[in-house]
Amino acid sequence: MSAHQTVNIVMIEDDEGHARLIEKNIRRAGVNNAIRHFLEGTAALKYLFDAPDGPARNGPALVLLDLNLPDMSGIDILQKMKAPDSPLRRTPVVVLTTTDDKVEIERCYDLGANVYITKPVNYETFAQAIRQLGLFLSVIQVPDPEAD
Repeated sequence: MSAHQTVNIVMIEDDEGHARLIEKNIRRAGVNNAIRHFLEGTAALKYLFDAPDGPARNGPALVLLDLNLPDMSGIDILQKMKAPDSPLRRTPVVVLTTTDDKVEIERCYDLGANVYITKPVNYETFAQAIRQLGLFLSVIQVPDPEAD
C-alpha cells in the first residue's frame, strides 16, 4: 500500500443510532477517513466485491461489521470476505455487535475477524469503546488487496 492511499471504512450496521454514535466517536478520536454506511448485508456485499469504487477493485478498506442484520448474518459476510479465494481475505474486520456469547466470539475469530467488540448497553461505555476503537484505527496498517 502506498503511503498516500487512504483506507476507506465500510460500516455495516442496521441501527441508525448505533451508526451515528460509532461515526461521531470515531471522528472524535481524530479519524477522518471516509465512512461508507450500509444498513443491510446484501448491499454491503455488492459494494465490497463489485462496485468500481469498492475495496475489491479500488484499494484498502477496514470493515466495521454488526452480526445482527435484517437480511443476513454478519457471519455470512465475514465468511465471504475471508474465503481463501476472496480478494478481501486480508481486509481487516472489526465485529461490533451486542452478542457476547463466547461461542459466537470464537467463531468470528476462527473465520478471520481481527477484533471483536461487544456493544455495551450503557451509552457512555459504548461511546468510550468507540473512541478507543478510533484511536486503534488511527494507527493500524491495512493491506492493499492488490498486493498479491
